[in-house]
Amino acid sequence: MLLRDAQGEAYFKSWYQELLAALQFCAGEALNEELSKEQKLVKLLGDIGEKVKSASDPQRKDVLKKEIGSVEEFFKDIKTCHLPLNPALCIKGVDRDACSYFTSNASPLKITFINANPMGKNISVIFKAGDDLRQDMLALQIIQVMDNAWLQEGLDMQMITYGCLSTGRAQGFIEMVPDAVTLAKIHLHSGLIGPLKENTIKKWFSQHNHLKEDYEKALRNFFYSCAGWCVVTFILGVCDRHNDNIMLTKSGHMFHIDFGKFLGHAQTFGGIKRDRAPFIFTSEMEYFITEGGKNTQHFQDFVELCCRAYNVVRKHSQLILSLLEMMLHAGLPELRGIEDLKYVHNNLRPQDTDLEATSHFTKKIKESLECFPVKLNNLIHTLAQMPALSLAKPAPQTLLQESCILNKTRTIQRVTILGFSKTHSNLYLMEVTSSDNRRSLTKKSFEQFYRLHSQMQKQFSSLALPEFPHWWHLPFTDSDHKRIRDLSHYVEQVLRGSYEIANSDCVLSFFLSEHIQPTPEDSPFVDPGENSPDKSPKVQLLMTYEDSKLTILVKHLKNIHLPDGSVPSAHVEIYLLPHPSEVRRKKTKCVPKCTNPTYNEIVVYDEVLGLQGHVLMLIVKSKTVFVGAVNIQLCSVPLNEEKWYPLGNSII
Repeated sequence: MLLRDAQGEAYFKSWYQELLAALQFCAGEALNEELSKEQKLVKLLGDIGEKVKSASDPQRKDVLKKEIGSVEEFFKDIKTCHLPLNPALCIKGVDRDACSYFTSNASPLKITFINANPMGKNISVIFKAGDDLRQDMLALQIIQVMDNAWLQEGLDMQMITYGCLSTGRAQGFIEMVPDAVTLAKIHLHSGLIGPLKENTIKKWFSQHNHLKEDYEKALRNFFYSCAGWCVVTFILGVCDRHNDNIMLTKSGHMFHIDFGKFLGHAQTFGGIKRDRAPFIFTSEMEYFITEGGKNTQHFQDFVELCCRAYNVVRKHSQLILSLLEMMLHAGLPELRGIEDLKYVHNNLRPQDTDLEATSHFTKKIKESLECFPVKLNNLIHTLAQMPALSLAKPAPQTLLQESCILNKTRTIQRVTILGFSKTHSNLYLMEVTSSDNRRSLTKKSFEQFYRLHSQMQKQFSSLALPEFPHWWHLPFTDSDHKRIRDLSHYVEQVLRGSYEIANSDCVLSFFLSEHIQPTPEDSPFVDPGENSPDKSPKVQLLMTYEDSKLTILVKHLKNIHLPDGSVPSAHVEIYLLPHPSEVRRKKTKCVPKCTNPTYNEIVVYDEVLGLQGHVLMLIVKSKTVFVGAVNIQLCSVPLNEEKWYPLGNSII
């Protein structure tokens, strides 16, 4: 089919004609007959697709039901036929009732075939007319090349790459991944402002994975697959990313669909690019990975995984660029010239060292995480899917009602902060009493309280909120007791203040969604991070020394707190002692309100003639407040290796 369709190619027309003739000569009568049946099936589906697409919205369903009869007649004549998308599968009919169409611009068909194998299940595929699926095929094949590179390095990113077959310039088959739903449907299930909520994805996975081991597996699958698709979509510059083009399975696998826009060819609206983020990684994804902010070290592990996967792919830059170069004259809509190859080359950065690439990709992760227009774009797509009736008759305060999902049976009567958790010194142990006098225990950090306050400020901008407690206290006061007293007063004001706030979804889920047993357990999450229960503050560095140049990659901090135990907004200051030039201090950017901040920033000292006798003094500060410090004798440092260094509580 592709060879016949390519007879009009400007560059390779004669080659394709000879190749088609050779294939028909070698194939034999039986195979030619099978190919003829498949070609006829494709033509029938193409005609049906065009008729459904051209029909008005109210008539499309009737048109599909009527025209599907021609496919039934086709199978009455030929009995069986192999599925073009996967010739290993043989089909013998079509399930009329299971066929439908999607309400997107191209109106693709969902066709369910009856399996010729009596023991096999029915086979559902998407037939799409109007889009050049050769571009999707190319993107998926390059993604498969990247996945193979990861697997060769022992890195299973849990990637789902579905089948896609172009059967002509503007039509083709797409495999349907079973039990997969779009992120848009998950957002829609969470109400009008589902895309703006932090806990939407986490709540959905909790609802579909009741068993502890199932939830852990889903979390792990999401952790890896999300990282893989961040790297893939960044390198290929996949655009038109919104919640209708991102899919999730109940087992935790995330994957992207629709590669009609790639290589940075973003759609514009009023001269402004719709795709503003380097790739899709939102705060709700981070919220799920860090289990609601309880385990911020998981974000560090996620960044490490992304950077490792990125550097593995960069080793195969020449292969990826060569595959794209071969398709320059194929007439693909988004791959036409050397500028498109340059775009991928710039994203792969083959000239960079692994340290430089790690620092670069970390910046892209942070850019994506902080890009609010992504959530706005998701909200617009969610609104577009809302039933017309519900949008036509909104209550005066629809937005407020959606953001405050009332549930009187879960109204909180009282919250008592019992003290600090025995197993996690930075978590407050609380007893929550519901209106039916049921009691439960939960643990939250000061940082989580701060996030709750920030979320309430966004959702209830027109209502008065209680003042959030200060993180600082005078050094001669009983700071532990005062912190608990201040937080208790704050919680009481929230619960006894505005009814809309006290019974909102964000407040109820904060106190009631994650109960613990009287004997707290450690987090069940298992990932590539360290398993040590050590809670002492540390800094992770990687140092290289070559040609009198000392390069320091400041990677992560963990378990850092201000003197009163609250959450710092930390930056790292580095001094090389002694240093020949006057410029001694170098510093990283500040990471706001985080106990386990990630930096991956490079610090370089030139004209360092030797490491013997040099000391690296590293100081961690939150604005001007001292957090921790360490002195490192450079002569004893293992070069080109990542290492955690303990932070002391004074400068030496």
